[in-house]
Amino acid sequence: MARRHALPRARLVTLTSDVGAAYAAQMKGRLVDSLPPGRIIDLVHDLPPHGVGEAAFVLRAMATKFPPGTVHVVVVDPGVGGARAPIVIECRDDSRLVGPDNGVLIPLAETLGVRAAYRIDPRTLGGLPRVGTTFDGRDVFAPAAALLATGTPPRRLGPRVVPHRYSIPQPEKRLHGAHGEVVHVDRFGNLITNVPTDWLSPAADRIGLWCGRARGRRLRVVPSYEAAGAGHLGVLGSSFGSIELFVSGGRADRRLGARVGSSVRFRWPDGPRTG
Repeated sequence: MARRHALPRARLVTLTSDVGAAYAAQMKGRLVDSLPPGRIIDLVHDLPPHGVGEAAFVLRAMATKFPPGTVHVVVVDPGVGGARAPIVIECRDDSRLVGPDNGVLIPLAETLGVRAAYRIDPRTLGGLPRVGTTFDGRDVFAPAAALLATGTPPRRLGPRVVPHRYSIPQPEKRLHGAHGEVVHVDRFGNLITNVPTDWLSPAADRIGLWCGRARGRRLRVVPSYEAAGAGHLGVLGSSFGSIELFVSGGRADRRLGARVGSSVRFRWPDGPRTG
């Protein structure tokens, strides 16, 4: 019986998208012939459609936990088939970021350190032809990631370019509080803000909130969802390292009428914690 040739040692490849499981499976179909088992990792495929800013926040939070040299593929691409370019960013930790030049890659790239960026020329990819103009995740990004994961230098994929800029909104620290905004709504309706948890005053067991329908409402700061009590709105430190608004057993986005981009203002006391 003829033996299949051993696949080369390859970098990890992660996939982040808003395309759902069925389209994600097509991307993986383009990767599996080039990569050994266990080298393809799904980060998330149910991001809100076309939410470039939210995807950039989530990607940066997740992808920085992966080893240097990982290839991160991102398909949140409302401009697919248009003027925006497909790019690969080479990072100082030897990671490669593959996706559309719409800003979604930039916060992660800046965290890892940008070395250079290149516009992907589809003619360098070989293999199967592009089918239509609506799914570069399968037809361009996945083949590019396969080449990068198996040793092709980024400069071989196309000419050097300067990517379009994008910055995740930054919060503003105040003497007794902070101003920020909602940057992610998770599948449970929890509102993840861009205000770092460590800005929260140690004295605060209740803080004032202005967000959506809440105007000066005082909320409990709790260590867990359960501690707030079923159906109650509360505040805690999220797994993203920033302040989260939640309803225990419910949805904070619906309770407050808030979404990504909604303004958030917190006010906390400066005295000793009570109770």
